Amino acid sequence: MNRRPRHYVRRLLCKLAASVSAAALSLSTQVVHAAEPLKIGYSDWPGWVAWQVAIDKGWLKEAGIDAKFEWFDYSASMDAFAAGKIDAVFMTNGDTLVTGAGGAKSAMILVTDYSNGNDMIIARPGVKKLADLKGKKVAVEVGLVEHLLLGAGLQKMAMKADDVSIINTKTNEVPQVLASGDVAAVGAWEPIAGQARKALPGAKPIYTSADVPGLIYDVLAVNPASAKAHRADWQKLVKLWDKVVAYIADPKTQPDAIKVMAARSGVTPAEYLPLLKGTKLLSLEEGRKVYVKATGYQSLYGSTELVNTFNVSNKVYDASQNVGSYIDASFENAK
Repeated sequence: MNRRPRHYVRRLLCKLAASVSAAALSLSTQVVHAAEPLKIGYSDWPGWVAWQVAIDKGWLKEAGIDAKFEWFDYSASMDAFAAGKIDAVFMTNGDTLVTGAGGAKSAMILVTDYSNGNDMIIARPGVKKLADLKGKKVAVEVGLVEHLLLGAGLQKMAMKADDVSIINTKTNEVPQVLASGDVAAVGAWEPIAGQARKALPGAKPIYTSADVPGLIYDVLAVNPASAKAHRADWQKLVKLWDKVVAYIADPKTQPDAIKVMAARSGVTPAEYLPLLKGTKLLSLEEGRKVYVKATGYQSLYGSTELVNTFNVSNKVYDASQNVGSYIDASFENAK
């Protein structure tokens, strides 16, 4: 999943090329100073905000993990990773390819979740299905995950990409664009998707990531050198994920978990609960199944290959990436 606009991606690739040597120097310094905590960038997505539970409960220290979670806007977190300022970042499987194409390779060592409805195509009243969009304008950020979602939906409906007219629009601007009446539908993820629905009464999602499970995986991507040098620490972190998922899933502790997550995101627990429901958190056992090599969306390999094809086709980057080199199943598969 690539949650960034195409023009942003182009700028990022240019910055990445200039920052690779600096990143390597930064990492080498971190290796020398082994006592420094692991630095992990996270941002406002339920599968990543879930880690706030472990942070607030003191579970990292209990597990013997010396790690510092640093809060960013999503794009800024990837900038920091590309510049070597942090050891790892939570991002989508598609964005690991984008940062890697610019020189900042990473290894996906943990799959936290897949989007299960939080990414969506929202249509004006009267537009009830994707087929109704034929010949109409749809506002999405070209190269972004909603563009990918729309393409997958059109393909499923046996429609062509040019059956709709794409209006390249920044995601944070789609609520007002939908309300303006200039387009028939927009693409956005929560919470912006909710803002779009509020901006135009009667607007409803006509296609979501719940219709294509596995199209958008969210992962912990680690600098390969750090993964190797601090393998034991990263392994402890991966194992802790099961405790986080269990606490959020348990009806007895879920209210407390949602309270913690909502506070980190700056909303009320009541507002946060629907966002959590639109994200399928994956236990380590479920994650191991995703790491099996296969084609299609049920596999991290298959899904990422499809995103790679999409990225090259839409000129997000020029050279097709070796998807397998970005995936390290050994951490989740370790007993």
